[in-house]
This record gives sequence, C-alpha cells and structure tokens, in this order.
Amino acid sequence: MRIGELSRRTGVSSRSLRYYEEQGLLTSSRSGAGQRHYAGSAVERVSLIRQLFDAGLSSRVIATVLPCVESPDDPDVAEEAFATMMRERDRIDREIARLTESRDALDVVLAANSRHRAELVARSA
Repeated sequence: MRIGELSRRTGVSSRSLRYYEEQGLLTSSRSGAGQRHYAGSAVERVSLIRQLFDAGLSSRVIATVLPCVESPDDPDVAEEAFATMMRERDRIDREIARLTESRDALDVVLAANSRHRAELVARSA
C-alpha cells in the first residue's frame, strides 16, 4: 500500500509515517517513481509505534524495543525490551515526582498570592 492509504488506515499523518521511517521504526520499498510502498503488516506496526509513543517513549527508545516484535521467540531480545520499558517507567515515575513537587511549590505561592489579594480587597473596602 502507498503512504496515503497507510495514513488513512492508521489515522497517522503521512508526515509522521515519513518520520517513523527516518528513525528506523518503519520500512518501505520504493517504486520506480520513488513512491513508498508498505506491506500490509505496516498497519499493525504503526499501531504499536503509536502505543509506544502514547506510553511516553521516545523514537530512540522505541527503536530499541521494536526488535522484540521482529524476534518474538528470542528470550534475550524479549528480556532487553522488558528492561528498557522498565527503565522508561522508572524515568516517568521520577518525572511525575518532580512535577508533583513543582505543583506543590506552586500551590504554596498561590496560597500566598490569595492571601495577598484578600488583604488588598479588605484594605480597599
């Protein structure tokens, strides 16, 4: 199938599909006119790539996990993919903790600002 059809079938823009190829996440063959042609299995692969992006993984990390799909019976590949995803989950947990601290610090500033605004209203009354 050509890139437009893959885009329609997956809901992923042609631009994103080209990006996936640039990053080594997706492959295509080329026609004599240079048009990209994808195998039918590309629909499933794009769906998986989207799931991995939605899970917060970068294209670099996704590229290290995808060999698990290509070699599903290789326990070493499966173990490495699992370890990579666990490291990413730990990274996301650290980021959540950092964001929670930032939100809590902002709550302190907002509370001080609310008190200040209330004092201003009381003085002008």
